[in-house]
Amino acid sequence: MIQKFDSNTGQLIVENYLPHNFLAEKIILSSLLISSEAIETCFRSLTIETFYFRNHQEIYKAIRLMYLNKIPIDIITLNTFLQDNGLLGKIGGIKVLVELINQVPNLVYLEDYIRLVQDKYIRRSLIKFGYQAINSGYITNISLEKILSDLEVRMFNLTNNIKDQDLLTSVDMFSKIFIELKQKALKSDLPGLSSGFYDLDSLTQGFHQSDLIIIAGRPSMGKTALSLNFALHIIKTSKLPVLFFSLEMAKEQLGYRLLSIETNINPMRLRTGHLDKNEWLKLNTIIKSLSNLPLFIDDTPNLSIQDIRSKIKKIIFEQNRVGLVIIDYLQLMQNSTLKSDNRVQELSQITRSLKTIAREFKVPIMALSQLSRNVENRIIKRPILSDLRESGSIEQDADLVLMLYRESYYTQNNGIETFPDITELIIAKQRNGPLGTIQLIFDITNIKFLNYFSEN
Repeated sequence: MIQKFDSNTGQLIVENYLPHNFLAEKIILSSLLISSEAIETCFRSLTIETFYFRNHQEIYKAIRLMYLNKIPIDIITLNTFLQDNGLLGKIGGIKVLVELINQVPNLVYLEDYIRLVQDKYIRRSLIKFGYQAINSGYITNISLEKILSDLEVRMFNLTNNIKDQDLLTSVDMFSKIFIELKQKALKSDLPGLSSGFYDLDSLTQGFHQSDLIIIAGRPSMGKTALSLNFALHIIKTSKLPVLFFSLEMAKEQLGYRLLSIETNINPMRLRTGHLDKNEWLKLNTIIKSLSNLPLFIDDTPNLSIQDIRSKIKKIIFEQNRVGLVIIDYLQLMQNSTLKSDNRVQELSQITRSLKTIAREFKVPIMALSQLSRNVENRIIKRPILSDLRESGSIEQDADLVLMLYRESYYTQNNGIETFPDITELIIAKQRNGPLGTIQLIFDITNIKFLNYFSEN
């Protein structure tokens, strides 16, 4: 039985009977020595702490380090790595490694073994949480509100570690679809979040939960401006929070853009502060209005997938739900868990992870993406899917790919001016709908987009 809990370290002193599965852990480690696919699968699902036994933790940690340093992984190289780093005795000697290699795993059941180990880890975490809750009740030098808030966050994180693994039968699945269709038939609203551009909404039926949306274009084509248009419209119409990750621009720059969109005052004039009395009154009203909107801007540079996941969790915890997540832009992101000299491979991992997060939190994620310079070398510069820079699996993972194209972008240097500045928004991919092209007006003065007909 568990007999003592150390509140200083947060560790259980006697852990003989904590939930664990020795054989499942052993089979997983054996799989890592014979299959690169098993390594990638486990790294996506298991942390070092997921393993119960200390020697298993050390072996898993060593394999992760070897993989990140591109060291081939087998029984010989693992033994050498552990020996060179003074860890061989810590894991129980070479006999433990020999036992692993003698264990012939069936990789077909690897996902089942992973779920078993995860289940035991979550149960241990729940026991630890219980002792922390009991111990917190005796602490009097911290406010009760702070204690309860911390416990809520820990319980939220623990709950989100539990994934629903239930398999739906065909009867359950089609019953669920039928109920959804009946609910949609009773509403005239779009099934997804309205973009604010009716031609786009007619083709996409809005932005849908769990979708990965890519907005692609050359630099200065208007990607950020379009995403801000989407963000403002969604917040105003749905009242749902929008989380904007800006890896390129500071939050103050985005603030000026938002003010320009809402006030129709040129951003350069806003920055100088040379405004007349009416403009100051208008600006004051708009600032009060924008201040009340649930728009969260994070301009942390070098953002990773783990950062995005944790910050989405935080907003959901505080606001109960997130309407849209925007990332500006994709190529500036980093994958902290898998560093690779192959940037295409690393970006592919990032897009897969973003799609996983979108499904996990049931929220549309919109990622802005650069197009390659190949566009500039063609006579017809209208972009196509293969122009996605470092595309990797972007085309495969994305549910919706929108590409921006303005003819004036290429002709303005020749002294040719077009008014109104017509922009093509190309639906280059849509997993559950038609492809097509719609036209928008680009207001270059206030850096925003307008519907082509009604607002022209």
